[in-house]
Amino acid sequence: MVAMKRLDHLVLTVADVARTITFYEAIGMEAFTFDGRWALRFGQSKINLHQRGHELEPHAGSVTPGSSDMCFVVAGPMDDVVADLRRAGLTIELGPLQRTGALGPMESVYLRDPDGNLVELAVYPDTVA
Repeated sequence: MVAMKRLDHLVLTVADVARTITFYEAIGMEAFTFDGRWALRFGQSKINLHQRGHELEPHAGSVTPGSSDMCFVVAGPMDDVVADLRRAGLTIELGPLQRTGALGPMESVYLRDPDGNLVELAVYPDTVA
């Protein structure tokens, strides 16, 4: 059986790469280019950005901006995360509230990126790695 280790990258198809970069930089990611393409880096992972209508091969069977639901673990406390989001002018759609993530209980807020993707930002208790 294959031994999974971690997520390396995922691909988002977006309507407007510049608008997408602005949003994700506001929540703490770093935009960069490689091979003439745009991506976002966070921790040990990245998100490659495909401009709708100019997707690179191979790609998903149904590429549609706004069809993703993603959760990112961020450094807390949640009150600081909420304050940072508000300072950046971002709208929290739901939360903070208690959820269960891959490592157990966590506190989350939900917002939407420019394409309507659901973005969950989660803080685990200090006792969880």
